Formats: sequence, C-alpha cells, structure tokens
Amino acid sequence: MEIIRAESRSVNPGPTDWFTGTVHVEALFNAFDKERVQGASVTFQAGARTAWHTHPLGQTLVITSGAGRIQRWGGPIEEVRSGDVVWFPPGEKHWHGAAPHAAMTHMAIQEVQDGKTVDWMEQVSDEQYER
Repeated sequence: MEIIRAESRSVNPGPTDWFTGTVHVEALFNAFDKERVQGASVTFQAGARTAWHTHPLGQTLVITSGAGRIQRWGGPIEEVRSGDVVWFPPGEKHWHGAAPHAAMTHMAIQEVQDGKTVDWMEQVSDEQYER
C-alpha cells in the first residue's frame, strides 16, 4: 500500500502551450508511469481552457467543483457542473475549461498508450470559446 499525502503533491501552472488563462495542475496518481492510468486535478479560473487535443485511449473528466464548458470538434459547446462526468472517446478532438464567469475543477483520468496520454493541437480561440 502507498499513501500519497496531500501536502506532498505539488500544484503547477498549466503550460501556456496547452492552456489559455490561469490553470493549475496537480498530479494525483501515476504522473510519471508510462504504463498505467494517470490522473490529475485541474483547476481553471473563469475563462481559462485547454487547447484542442485528443487522447489515444480516451479521457474521463469528473467535475468536482464549479461550472465549465466542453466541446468536441464540430459539436456544440456544452455546459458542465459539479458532479457531472464526461467521457471523450479515443481520438475525439475536444477542449474543456471554466465557464466565462466561474472557476471549474475537474479530475482528468486517461490511460497511457505507447508512452503518451494526449496529443496537443491548436489553441481554442476567443471566438470559438465565446460561441
């Protein structure tokens, strides 16, 4: 058994290549294990969001607080709230983030395939976010 104490984990700013706005990422489990499922808690301040991206084996988001927005390529923007669970299938291009006037935190869970969990793409423009 292994217990990873809350005070031992670090919270880091989301890289600007992958996020727009103020985002903080806390690796929760298997952050550096290239053979397993990985999980992180990600907090987006109002208006912050990911870039477009895909996951080779899909991604599950568990919205733990606040209100947010998600969108898959070619689909409408969907509103999400605390308690919602979102599944993106493998290879589905999408983004997610906070609502314009509210912060949002989610747990992101994804499996590793061939050493990676995500393929990052272009930033979500203000026009795309505000539709």
